[in-house]
Amino acid sequence: MFLLLLACAGETTTPSDKAAPLDTEPAATDSDSKPPDSPVDTQADDSAAPTDSAPDSEHSEDSPVDTGGDSDEIGWRSVLYPKDWTPGFAVDGAFLHDFSYAGYHNGEDPLPTPTGPIFSALDYGADNSGAKDACPNIQAAIDAAEAAGGGVVTLPAGEYRCEDRLIVAASNVVVRGDGSANTKLYFTRHTSMSDLSHLSFEGKLKQGADLPLTADAKALDTVVYVNDASSLAPGDDVALGFTITADFTEDHGMTGTWVVFADQWKPLFRRTVLAVDTSVSPHAVTLDVPVRYDALVRDGASLREETGLISECGVTGLAVSTVVSWANAWANDRSHAIGFEEVKDCFMDDVISYESPNSDDTRANHLQSGGVIVVNAKRVTVTNTTFEMPQHRGDGGNGYLFEISRASEILISDSTGRRGRHNFIQNWDFGTSGCVFLRTVSEDGAAMYSADIEWLTWLGTSEFHHSLAMANLIDQSSTNDGWKGANRQDESSGAGHSATQNVFWNLSGGGELTSYQYGLGYVIGTTDITVKTTVWDVLDSEGTSPEDYTEGIDEGGTLVPASLYEDQLAARLARGEARW
Repeated sequence: MFLLLLACAGETTTPSDKAAPLDTEPAATDSDSKPPDSPVDTQADDSAAPTDSAPDSEHSEDSPVDTGGDSDEIGWRSVLYPKDWTPGFAVDGAFLHDFSYAGYHNGEDPLPTPTGPIFSALDYGADNSGAKDACPNIQAAIDAAEAAGGGVVTLPAGEYRCEDRLIVAASNVVVRGDGSANTKLYFTRHTSMSDLSHLSFEGKLKQGADLPLTADAKALDTVVYVNDASSLAPGDDVALGFTITADFTEDHGMTGTWVVFADQWKPLFRRTVLAVDTSVSPHAVTLDVPVRYDALVRDGASLREETGLISECGVTGLAVSTVVSWANAWANDRSHAIGFEEVKDCFMDDVISYESPNSDDTRANHLQSGGVIVVNAKRVTVTNTTFEMPQHRGDGGNGYLFEISRASEILISDSTGRRGRHNFIQNWDFGTSGCVFLRTVSEDGAAMYSADIEWLTWLGTSEFHHSLAMANLIDQSSTNDGWKGANRQDESSGAGHSATQNVFWNLSGGGELTSYQYGLGYVIGTTDITVKTTVWDVLDSEGTSPEDYTEGIDEGGTLVPASLYEDQLAARLARGEARW
């Protein structure tokens, strides 16, 4: 009876305006098993809130009609997002980050039409009938494009069989098919594919000297201070990070949980330098995107230059498949069809998964495990993409169709994930922030117990899966399964609090939303969604007080604007704050 009450307890439809609290990498041993029976006691405290605030508003969920001024808008606006909103606006400590920096070129430029030298895979001997392995030929075309300083590797209409991996390791290389309805690329390799992608864009990231901050960097700051910034110049890529200290862990009630990454410096925010002022002491460094969470001198907060990221790469116009035999798919963990690792300003457009001729059964699967992963990256756009039907949906990090890890300002838009374990997911380690899921569709997510007991499944939600994903946005999206941000306790090698300051804006689709975020999270405007925010301080809500902010439950259909990201982007550009 106690467990039944817990399962039902989290629902709420009552808005709550409340104060906001404000690299050495271990091997991933991610898992998705049930919450522990004996959760560790935790205690939340306040962190990372803006200091300014606006007067209280009389707006309530029951009367979302007034849009203010002489606007012809029909609908209602969030108390936290009036028509004249600017970054830093807050009500009793509750505030919305500016999410408009997500995506290729900070969302300011359209995705490029690939130009430059053309390297047709056919000219390098690739077979487009599927009769012969085309992998060496396609790789030869990629290598030629890299040697030329960039170019477009084309895969004319047809079907290409690839028995190994394809790797792009230099900037300015785009792999382009003749459209996802016309060009098909399928991979057959399954041996030693754990933690690898079949088509992989790979930089060689290196971090420079540690430049300790001389003062705490607060949430929403764009200027940070170091004693000596003479090694930095405008345009340099940097990471702002800090160490997961015992004090930081204790502040978040995660002592005994955040163990795997203890005492490691983490790149929390990947940024570009806009300006360096060495005429002041300490030196001032202006960053392109605001800080998302307090970075404290106490925790060794510092800047480190990052080099080796590749850029202006992409893949477009393809149908892809990685399906193999059922047993072989379950022999690996965390393989992906496409990977963007250690990159910036890259993109994927018009890509779908399909069942290739390499399928040997009637299950109609498309993928061995994962779809796309974006890791150790920034400013990447994934759009008009559908991934579905993975074979391996067991624990260990499998069946993740759209995955982001240790990355900043990633945009996944107008894309569908179907029948994955977690269709859309932030995963593994600290350091995911400022990412946007715009008009995504998550359907029929389900976790599978084992390869041998296919009928034993349970709900698999899209979610924040690992440690303290900061200030991300799920925007105008739909789910018939669910979205979740909660305290995952000891799951996934001690993920603990998985989310803070994330916003669910205009979510619909008939599924369920569980928002138990550390400090404060936001649920604004829902349609046909079961919302769970009531903190019972046990299991996945433990240590997540205060209850997350809710507004406009069941009234998302008239929320203005329909998309927070697009409205914030238009407003930022109107203010003259373009980065590109």
